[in-house]
Formats: sequence, C-alpha cells, structure tokens
Amino acid sequence: MFHRHFEDYVRHGRHREPGHGPFGWGRRGGGGNGPREGRMFDGGELKLVILALVAEKPRHGYEIIKELSERVGGDYSPSPGVVYPTLTMLEEMGYAATSQDEQGRRLYGVTPEGEAALARSKPEVDAIFARFSEREEALGRAGMGSVIRAMMNLRAATRLRLRARNATPEQVQAIVDALDQAAKTIERT
Repeated sequence: MFHRHFEDYVRHGRHREPGHGPFGWGRRGGGGNGPREGRMFDGGELKLVILALVAEKPRHGYEIIKELSERVGGDYSPSPGVVYPTLTMLEEMGYAATSQDEQGRRLYGVTPEGEAALARSKPEVDAIFARFSEREEALGRAGMGSVIRAMMNLRAATRLRLRARNATPEQVQAIVDALDQAAKTIERT
C-alpha cells in the first residue's frame, strides 16, 4: 500500500529529488542555485567574486548585487545582508578601499593587496566565472534567464528602497502603484 502511494507521489511531481527543480537544478519547483546544492558559493568564493568585480571598476554595493545577478544568469541575487558584510570584511583585510562618488555614496575599489590576492587566486576565480557562464547558458536555452534577472532586479530595488528609513508615504505609494501597473501589464501580455 505504501509503495503504490509513494510511486503516485513521485510520478505526479509531489516529490522531487534534490537537483530536479527547474532546469534540473535546485529543489521543489524553483529557487535552486544551480547544479550545486544549497548555497550558490562555497566558503570564500563570494569574497573572491566581489573582489574581482571591484577590481574591474569601482562599484556601489547595489551595482555589485546587480552585476552578480546578471553574471549568474538572473536566477540568483545575493542579499544586501551578504554583500555589504563581505565588502566590510574585504576592507578590513586591506583588499578593498572605499571612496565617495559625487552624490556621497560609497564606491568600493580594489587595493594593491587585493590585486595580489586576486592574482594568487586567479584559477579559482576563473573557475567560478566559468561556472556562472555555464549556468547562464543553461538558463538562456530555457528562455527564462532574462525574466528571472528582471524579477530579481525588481525585488532587490524594492527591498533596498523600502528598507531606507527615509522613504516617504508618497514614495511608498509610488512603488505600490508601479508594482501594480507592472502586474497588470504582465497579465495582458
């Protein structure tokens, strides 16, 4: 009796083995992080990736989040609660330094010590970015990469704006109106 019900459970998609989410990644129906289980990055990888991004050009924290999302293929967006502490750690290690742009926002850039650390870790950094490219290609073949990226960008922008303690009721309402309008547009498509 149990065996028959279990087979029905599996056959009708009510059970998925790890690695059988969309595109064969992740778990139960979505949100997977690629062929790897659990977290997107192994220990120390996020630090190297962020360091590589600020070595390309000085960036704001939000730009790092957006760039990571795009490089991974759009289905992953690191939270500010992960990115900003990593930037602080890189700064404390002497690998990154901050400056301010014209609007007074923090820009993160690499230091000579950070460049040396990247040079020592070049094979690992190259392997991480190669993994991102493979993932992006798989998402592109499925036709969902750009949709997922846009959704993650919207989510990150909304969270960042609403977490700012200086958002006025009018600004909050404008965000609500924009989200409602986007939903209506998508429904009509």
